[in-house]
Amino acid sequence: MIVVPSRLWEYLIAAYLIILAPGPSVLFTIARAISWGRSTAIATVLGNALGMFTISIFVALGLGPILQRSHAVYIGVQWLGALYLVYLGIQAIRHSEDDADSMTDLSAGKPSIRKTIREGYLVGVLNPKSMVFFAAILPQFTDRPKGHMAEQLLLLGAIFCVMCFFSDGLWGIIAGTIRIWLSSDSRRLVRLRRIGGYVMIGLGLVTFVNSILQRK
Repeated sequence: MIVVPSRLWEYLIAAYLIILAPGPSVLFTIARAISWGRSTAIATVLGNALGMFTISIFVALGLGPILQRSHAVYIGVQWLGALYLVYLGIQAIRHSEDDADSMTDLSAGKPSIRKTIREGYLVGVLNPKSMVFFAAILPQFTDRPKGHMAEQLLLLGAIFCVMCFFSDGLWGIIAGTIRIWLSSDSRRLVRLRRIGGYVMIGLGLVTFVNSILQRK
């Protein structure tokens, strides 16, 4: 039997507001959609959602209290996520001109679905915003008198991830559609891939700077 928290509607509103705030997952999805198209964007969103659900599992098993007590662990997660985003951005820029003459073929140089899901998963599981939400906010919407706290946390985490999948997926479809419209000019796609790389690097740097400021 699934235990449903009594504050579920309040949680849905809070989750929606969190998702609307542009974060690493949204901008990362847009960057990937511009670089490789809609299918890659959807695969990225799927991996991202699975990564975030992994965080909710950790919270349900007791990671939340650890993160709330240990500032060093939280900062470490932020740094890992920042470094990975910068790495992906550099890779996108380095390979932006690969097969430039055939870039009007939207499948040229396209990463496999498995690889895309894996990369999206790593971004999702290292997303500081998700970590904060699941570890600090999610437990506030549970009902302790009902018991089964792990089940409640997993349910709320799953709901959040499904909402993220549809919201971020919509952004990916829109960005991917714009890419198709611009695909008649290979030079534009080269520039777009570079922009996508710079966006990811910028996200990584912003995450890193924020983690430094939080230590002061």
